[in-house]
Amino acid sequence: MTGHAILEARDLTRHYEVKAGVFAKPRTLKALDGVSFELHRGKSLAVVGESGCGKSTLARLITLIEPPTAGDFTLDGVAASGADRRTVRTLRHKVQMVFQDPYGSLNPRKKVGTILEEPLAINTDKNAAERKEAALAMMDLVGLRREHYGRFPHMFSGGQRQRSPLPAR
Repeated sequence: MTGHAILEARDLTRHYEVKAGVFAKPRTLKALDGVSFELHRGKSLAVVGESGCGKSTLARLITLIEPPTAGDFTLDGVAASGADRRTVRTLRHKVQMVFQDPYGSLNPRKKVGTILEEPLAINTDKNAAERKEAALAMMDLVGLRREHYGRFPHMFSGGQRQRSPLPAR
């Protein structure tokens, strides 16, 4: 395939130590064991499988929520596995999950504007006005009107709740 992979995984593995009881030795749960793939710009990758096969674990590794036990992966040519905090923070802006059931991932008690601003409050130094403007700009980018800012998730269609700001390339 031409060009470098925007996401490349080699032998990604995630094992967990599980306690089996007070007197039993802990066991190793192999949630993911040696997954490799490449994703190139303009292409799609579907990860399918039965419940419990490691799809969500793979997503948590690729979105840098947790580290792999073994193996490595790169995001847009930058080594992500074993990266320092600064690099991880930069890489997290390049990858996101779009959930199959978006309603289940949105807090029904919070308005959409608050939900959009929350990661900005945690991960940036933006003040309240800057966070609101960034949230409104994101809504514009995905085709939601500014008056949607004060609405609750249940007031949106499934398609509106699932919109992604990933640029087309």
